[in-house]
Amino acid sequence: MCGADGKSGIEMPHSKAKSASRGKGKRGQCPRHVAHRTSHAARDTWYVVRDTPPRLKRLSSGLTARKTGIIGGVTLKPSDTTLPRRDSTVATTTSSISGGAPKKRRRMRWIDVQEQLTAYLFILPAFLVISLFGLFPIGYAVYMSTFRWRVRKGSFVGLQNYTKTVGDWKGVAIFIGGFILIGIAYWIWQNAFRSLSNRKLIIGTLAALILMAGGWVISSGWGLMIANGDEDFLGSLPRTLYYAIGTVPAEIAIALVLAYLLYQKIQGQEFFRMLYFLPYITPVVATAVVFRTIFNSRPTSLANQFLGMFGKEPQKWLFEPRPFNNVMFGLNLEGFWAGPSMALVSIVFFGIWTYVGYNTVIFLAGLGSIPHELYEAAEIDGANKWHAFRHITLPLLSPVTFYLALIAFIGTFKAFNHIYVMRVPSALGTVDVTSVTIFDTFYKANQYGYATAQAIILFFIILALTLVQNKVFGERVFYG
Repeated sequence: MCGADGKSGIEMPHSKAKSASRGKGKRGQCPRHVAHRTSHAARDTWYVVRDTPPRLKRLSSGLTARKTGIIGGVTLKPSDTTLPRRDSTVATTTSSISGGAPKKRRRMRWIDVQEQLTAYLFILPAFLVISLFGLFPIGYAVYMSTFRWRVRKGSFVGLQNYTKTVGDWKGVAIFIGGFILIGIAYWIWQNAFRSLSNRKLIIGTLAALILMAGGWVISSGWGLMIANGDEDFLGSLPRTLYYAIGTVPAEIAIALVLAYLLYQKIQGQEFFRMLYFLPYITPVVATAVVFRTIFNSRPTSLANQFLGMFGKEPQKWLFEPRPFNNVMFGLNLEGFWAGPSMALVSIVFFGIWTYVGYNTVIFLAGLGSIPHELYEAAEIDGANKWHAFRHITLPLLSPVTFYLALIAFIGTFKAFNHIYVMRVPSALGTVDVTSVTIFDTFYKANQYGYATAQAIILFFIILALTLVQNKVFGERVFYG
C-alpha cells in the first residue's frame, strides 16, 4: 500500500527501493500504483479489441494500446496496445468498405442476370410457339398484301391493294373523323356533364349536337368509300355488324337467365347443364346442315310450322334476300336502317343456339364465386329475389359479362364455318359477312395479295372496336 505522501508503507531493502525509485513515472508516485493503473488501461484495451467485429479487426490490424500491461499472462508492448484515433479508424473502415462494395454489387448483378436468364428460358418455348404460329403469319400477311400475288408472287404494288379496298383515302379520313367526333361527344357527356352540373342543359345540348355531327360525317365518309372502294368488302361490314348485334346481346341475356335458373336447387341440374352445353361441342358443319333444313323455304319446314301456330304465312327464311323488318312488319326501309336480311336473321338464330350453352357454363362458374352470405344479409334486410339479383348478382357478375361480351363480339367478326355452310345463292349475298368475302377473294378469285390486305384491314377494325368496347364498358365493371 502507498501512503498519503506517496511513499510505501512497507520498508524495502535499499536495492529494491532504489530500483522502485527508478520505476516512478513521475516524482512522488508509487511504482505499484503506476503498475496498477497500467494494468487497468491494458485490460480496457483488451475489451475493445475483443469486442471489435472480425471485419474491423482485419481492417484495423495496426491497433495498438497507449499503455503497457500484462493481460492473461501475455505482455502487451506499447506498439501492440496503442489504439488509433477515432477519425483514422472511421476513415480506414470507410475506405475498406467502399473498396468491397463494387465486389458485392458485381455479385448481386450476376445473381440478377442469372435470374433473368432463367425466366427467359422458361418463357422461351411459349414465345417460339406464339412467334411461329401467331406473329409470323401476321407479318407474312402484311408482306403479301404489298404484292400483286396470285398463285405466285407478282410485282410490288405497295398500298395499292389497300387503296383498292377502302377507296379514297380522303373518305377514310372523313369516316375516322366522324368517330372522333362521337368520342368527343361521349367525353363531354361523361366528364363535363358531371363537373358542370349547373349547366346540364347546355352541356347535354352540345354533346347531342356533336354526336349528330359525327354521325353525319361518318355517313359522308362512308359514301365516298363505297363509291371508290370495293363494294363487296365494304358492303360486308354492315352485315357483320348486324350479325354481331343480333347474336351477342341475345346469347348473353339468355345464358344469364338459364345460369340463374340452373344455379337453384332443382332436380336434374347436371343433366340440364350437359344438355345446354351440347350445341357448343357438336360439330359446326353438322349442326349447320340441320339448321339449313329447319329454315328451309318449304311450308313443311319446322320454322314455317312454328309460324303457322301463330297464324303467320310461311317464309323463305334462308332463301329470302329482303330485309327482315320489311318482310315481318310490312315496312319499306332501305339502306342501313332496313336491317339484316331474312336469311341473315336465320343464321343469327343458329349463332345464338350454338353459344348459349358455353356462356351458361361460364355464368354458372361466376355465380358459384359469389358469397352466399351476401344473399342472406339482403334477405335479412328485407330484399326480395329481384332486388338481390339486381343489386348483388348483376354487379358481381359484371367481370364475367364483360369477358363474354368481348370474346363473343370478336368471334362474330371472325365467324365463317356455319355461315359458309348455310348460305344459298338465292340469298344474293346478303349473308356474306366479311370473313366469307375475304375467303371468296382468296380462294375463288385467287387474289392472295388483295385478300390479305382485306384481312389486315379487318384485323385493325376488330382491334379498334375492341379498344372502344374496353374503354366504354370496362369502366363499368365491378371487381369487388
